[in-house]
Amino acid sequence: MDDKWYSIANIAEIPSPSILVYPDRIEENLQRMIRLAGGAQRLRPHVKTHKMPQVIALKIKCGISKFKVSTIAEAEMTAAAGGQDILLAYQPVGPNGSRLARLITTFPAAQFSTIVDNLATAEELSRIARDRDITFRLYVDLDVGFHRTGIAPDDRAFELYQAITRTKGLQAMGLHAYDGHLHHPEHGELERAVVSAFDPVWKLRDKIIAAGLHAPKIVASGTPTFPILSRHEDVEVGCGTTVLWDFGQAKVCPDLQFVNAALLITRVISRPASDRLCFDLGHKAVASEMQPPRVSLIGLEDAEPVVHSEEHLVMRTDRATEYSPGQVFYAIPRHICPTIALHQEAWVVHNGIATETWPIVARARRITI
Repeated sequence: MDDKWYSIANIAEIPSPSILVYPDRIEENLQRMIRLAGGAQRLRPHVKTHKMPQVIALKIKCGISKFKVSTIAEAEMTAAAGGQDILLAYQPVGPNGSRLARLITTFPAAQFSTIVDNLATAEELSRIARDRDITFRLYVDLDVGFHRTGIAPDDRAFELYQAITRTKGLQAMGLHAYDGHLHHPEHGELERAVVSAFDPVWKLRDKIIAAGLHAPKIVASGTPTFPILSRHEDVEVGCGTTVLWDFGQAKVCPDLQFVNAALLITRVISRPASDRLCFDLGHKAVASEMQPPRVSLIGLEDAEPVVHSEEHLVMRTDRATEYSPGQVFYAIPRHICPTIALHQEAWVVHNGIATETWPIVARARRITI
């Protein structure tokens, strides 16, 4: 890596740990996403990666108008930032059905949709829609092998799609399929896995069309598979990590070559032994759901994690004596999405200077709705 692109001249003014974002690199990633997808209209990027209205504005500037979100707060933030077509890719249960209805009435200029994988939830949404005199636009959520949510793309999925088309207050929009289990670093192997996982989806689509039902839109893919699935003209692809990037995705998608557009800054706070450094980069500052290493220190990439706790990260390195408390390091998180959610704001870097902060608005579980 160029050892200059990430450095900021006013680092002494920036507290650690903090997130830095680089808008010029975000825009570079957005343009690469658009090229790989075959046009901005083919993209439905996931907002959970960044949760910031300023990044929504950058996407809209590039011609992206469709968005994917996981929470009501993310949907509200996206609509308030000017997003036109917002898919809540998280089945609304409990009060979230009514909250989604409030979003629809509060932001009439935006089109909202969501996913369901069972008839009972669809019927509950129908009740809410009839009470509010609105329509819920629904995608049937398909399980293509991740086994987290969704229904297998078989006869039951077809019957659910049929049921939605004849239920008052509901509109069948299409099929949603997230393939989070597909992330092989060898491209040929990944392509074969995509063909196997999605063949039943194409057959279900054809069956729906043959039955004379509304031709389904298809929203599919995670980051590793979006260039492959975007070859299908009727598919909107939902990559998300690509906008900021991290070293976890870089390992499983070595051919995508996006650039890091968000970094952590951290400082040495102690040198407890001749081969150890302690950093202010605990669980509260960098996502801890992955196995270590959870962060890569630029310039000290070979350091090995020893202890990771709430406020501390202890690393082992033979070069520990070269550094003293207060030394600044820039770090790439393994998983940027949940790392962003740990921070209240991000420092924005223009021309090598951190000039302002952007609030990470949708880290909140609730904004106003």
